[in-house]
Amino acid sequence: MHRGHDDDLPGRSEGAAAGMGHNRPLPPQAIQWQRPHLASENNVTELAAQAEADLDLVENAFSEGFAVTSDPTSFLRLAQVPFDAIAPDGKRLVLLRVETDAVADMGAITPHFGGDSFRYDPLPAAMVSKRRRLRFIYFDGAAPRALKLEEVRGLKQA
Repeated sequence: MHRGHDDDLPGRSEGAAAGMGHNRPLPPQAIQWQRPHLASENNVTELAAQAEADLDLVENAFSEGFAVTSDPTSFLRLAQVPFDAIAPDGKRLVLLRVETDAVADMGAITPHFGGDSFRYDPLPAAMVSKRRRLRFIYFDGAAPRALKLEEVRGLKQA
């Protein structure tokens, strides 16, 4: 095992058995890989984004499952998507529709100085990005509202 460099590690003698850690026994210890963030350092939206860092993966899984489900109503209930809810502004929202789109970015634009023209570059196949977009369309009594999964999860049940 790792012959040639294991002798120069502190606390390691020739012929000693390998233990936890890298070729040497270590006392048990807590390890913090991330720096904890204090509320005073971040605004509320950044803290909310940190609370569920994998929300994009959750949305992808939801879109894939919703597209093939035989019972969309039960799927929404299992996902705890409210059919009748109260928005943060106090308005009542009722669920009308769930929309999923397949999106592929095929090119990029760069505006020229002055803003009157732009440069267009088609993307090579390796750089084309594909993603799904998920929206929940609610009606608030006056107009439809398109909400993301993160916003829907923050709604209160009516």
